[in-house]
Amino acid sequence: MRNHTPWWKWLIIAVVIVPGAFYALPNLFGDDPGVQMRGVRGARLGTAELGEVQKVLESSEVKYKSAVLDERGIRVRFATTDAQLQARDLLESRLASGTTVALTLLPAAPDWLSQVGALPMYLGLDLRGGVHFLLEVDMQSAVRRAEDRYIADLRSTLREAKIRYQKVGRDGSGGITVVLRDPAVLADAVDEIRQTLPGLVIADAKDSADGALRMRLSDNEVEELSEFALEQNITALRNRVDELGVAEPVIQRQGDRRIVVQLPGVQDTARAKRILGRTATLEMMMVDEEHSLDAALSGKVAPGSKIFRFRDGQPILLKKRVIYSGENIVDAAASIDTQSGGAIVSITLDAIGARINQKITGKNIGKRMAVLYIESKSTIKTDADGLSVKGSDGRAIRVKQRIEEVITAPVIRDQLGKRFQIEGLDSVDEARDLSLMLRAGSLAAPVEIIEERTVGPSLGQANIDQGFQSVIIGFALVLVFMAIYYRVFGLFANVALALNLVMIVAVLSLLQATLTLPGVAGIVLTVGMAVDANVLIFERIREELRNGSTPQASIHTGYQRALSTIVDANLTTLIAAIVLFNFGTGPIKGFAVTLSIGILTSMFTAIVLTRALVNFFFGGRRLKDLAI
Repeated sequence: MRNHTPWWKWLIIAVVIVPGAFYALPNLFGDDPGVQMRGVRGARLGTAELGEVQKVLESSEVKYKSAVLDERGIRVRFATTDAQLQARDLLESRLASGTTVALTLLPAAPDWLSQVGALPMYLGLDLRGGVHFLLEVDMQSAVRRAEDRYIADLRSTLREAKIRYQKVGRDGSGGITVVLRDPAVLADAVDEIRQTLPGLVIADAKDSADGALRMRLSDNEVEELSEFALEQNITALRNRVDELGVAEPVIQRQGDRRIVVQLPGVQDTARAKRILGRTATLEMMMVDEEHSLDAALSGKVAPGSKIFRFRDGQPILLKKRVIYSGENIVDAAASIDTQSGGAIVSITLDAIGARINQKITGKNIGKRMAVLYIESKSTIKTDADGLSVKGSDGRAIRVKQRIEEVITAPVIRDQLGKRFQIEGLDSVDEARDLSLMLRAGSLAAPVEIIEERTVGPSLGQANIDQGFQSVIIGFALVLVFMAIYYRVFGLFANVALALNLVMIVAVLSLLQATLTLPGVAGIVLTVGMAVDANVLIFERIREELRNGSTPQASIHTGYQRALSTIVDANLTTLIAAIVLFNFGTGPIKGFAVTLSIGILTSMFTAIVLTRALVNFFFGGRRLKDLAI
């Protein structure tokens, strides 16, 4: 019997092994600490901004390795994390407010590798790489939103009860004030409010001769509101992270108003920071065409109206009443208008929003309806010299900023329904980010990033060393055992094991998957499974030799009879890994991914590769015995 491997099998092996080794190569170079800058709303940064960045760093004597401008913005590499952190603070305080500055880790592999798609795999936060955000929820904003809703409910309640009032509005001290026209109906108003709106606590109004009622949200209402705002924000943030395509994110609450977000393997941290920190929503409002804009600009603003501005600074007078908001949006998609070539966002409303949109636009054909963009963000406070102002704790003081801009105010040509489009956006990137946030759902309350850091060597190196040390020790012991116990055939198995590890790393790199400590455990397990497959084959060959078969016949029969056992064992394990991936979360998914990849690669190396090596050295030869 002549054991021979045909040329097409060698071709398959070469096609798998050579590209695998090539795509695994970038993982040998590691990462450089870096700072990444992007323009807000998708604005492109140019050579002028790059020169300004270099000037700021050089004037402050912050040493950097390189500063480049590409389609993702400006990226600056540093030799140490200390220089990285120093540069981040400097650039955030010195650059214009239209620039987002974020920490990142930049692959140190040569550019020619990335140009052909050879990128290193991501490492989880428990190893190295990624970014950690600590966000604080602005509960006062959530309370104010709730007060606004209660103000509208109070007006409706009093009108239905036929109780006339002069004013219903927010009190400067942080509550709600209702001023009645007739103080004599004060008791009736109190009873009606307590019965209809139990979430409000009314102050003692027995001595109120002016017909004024002062009330606030009850403690239970505030507590429930805070809990809802926190949970809603976690859900919205999780949806946003899912849209970013981050593997194995960690999003969890910390205390009663803080949220921890960990994004392992994120390379574009500037975009992640911008997406997570933005509280962006849309409000549809009718343009006030009944009153004069010039009169409003001179200070005579009509009741129920307010002056807003377009992005270019042009003023516009809008009615304060919100027709519908981002809460009624169920889907949003960014695209390009085929006629104008500009960026647009296609909006899909829920049933309530569609009904309101249909009713309002049907009644106001020929009039203008404005799309108001609202965003809350925080910026570093600077002094007259442009330097950051620091608090008693040594950290830079941040100030909150609310942006209200009219994107567009088109004339209503036809009655609209469930779907419509938003035009007037600055770029495709802005349209993409806005649609992402609208799809993910609006935040119940603004959030502020109070802590941002990358996991450097001080936090992750010990995990890296311990994880990879376990792989090396286990791998080395297996190599020694196989070489001693199975001699030449053991060497074939060792070559297959080494290439198996290379292929696992290559597949993880191609998929841009995130490797975590549980994933390392999955790799160790696949090494053991690959050894099991070779042991089954080699023991079958020994059994055939003991039964008196020739060496060539023993090799053929050993591989043939062990094949079904190996395939059955690996398939059952693969099924379990798939179930873990579908129903597991976080680290469990990481373990399932590496285990699934390892099972497939180990079957290839243990069955196909070792058989090819055995046939190459022993096939076609007259053998009296085998070194096994």
